[in-house]
Amino acid sequence: MDSFLDVRGLTRRYGGVAALDGCTVDLARGQVTGLIGPNGAGKTTLLNALTGLAKPDAGSVTFEGEDVTGLAAHRMAAKGVVRSFQIVRELGSLTVFETLLIAPPHQAGETLVGALLARPKWWAQERANAAEARRLLERVGLLKLADQPSGMLSGGQKKLLEVARALLMQPKLILLDEPGAGVSPPLREEIIRLVRELKAEGLSFGIVEHDMHLVEEVCDRVHVLAQGRALVSGTFAEATSDPRVVDAYLGVAA
Repeated sequence: MDSFLDVRGLTRRYGGVAALDGCTVDLARGQVTGLIGPNGAGKTTLLNALTGLAKPDAGSVTFEGEDVTGLAAHRMAAKGVVRSFQIVRELGSLTVFETLLIAPPHQAGETLVGALLARPKWWAQERANAAEARRLLERVGLLKLADQPSGMLSGGQKKLLEVARALLMQPKLILLDEPGAGVSPPLREEIIRLVRELKAEGLSFGIVEHDMHLVEEVCDRVHVLAQGRALVSGTFAEATSDPRVVDAYLGVAA
């Protein structure tokens, strides 16, 4: 298995509480890896630490053989590690199309010099970004809503918009935080379909999720977290049949 993101002994404390306590996991290239566990297990903190939103107190993160421990969010995104959020952070005053257009990095028109002196370049870039945004909106089934305010989307549609926004950043690894939360069954199946298609195209995923149907359908391997560390790793069937996982979820001995 080609492991291209490795987490070793990661620790993150908030006051006297260790949200991560020596967590060791790995994510394989070209696979969908699930990160599951009870509330408070450290799953979202792990995503934050992997994407520069929380600096670990100890441990290491290696991506494609490079030590990226504690890198800022924009630097991790530039390396190809992009994430979504459990509570979708759409910009309600922008349309669905406009929300996508702010996602691509390194836009020439973002700087004063670029806007004033490189107009042909940023005009061409804007046209290319617009064409790609429309292509991705069509792929996730939102093109017909391109001119609607993004804040008017349903929960599932917002999750699909988050995936499209991540794809515009040309990622190598997408980390999804609760993509099935608050999503209707039909749109949940659409998310499952989309993740499967993107995986078949070579994209890698890490997914934090409580919806075990979604995890079972898309994940090649799962890590079960409990009390800030990896408790069990394996296939979905292996992990969910382990007595320690039953104990961690239910708080009773199996």
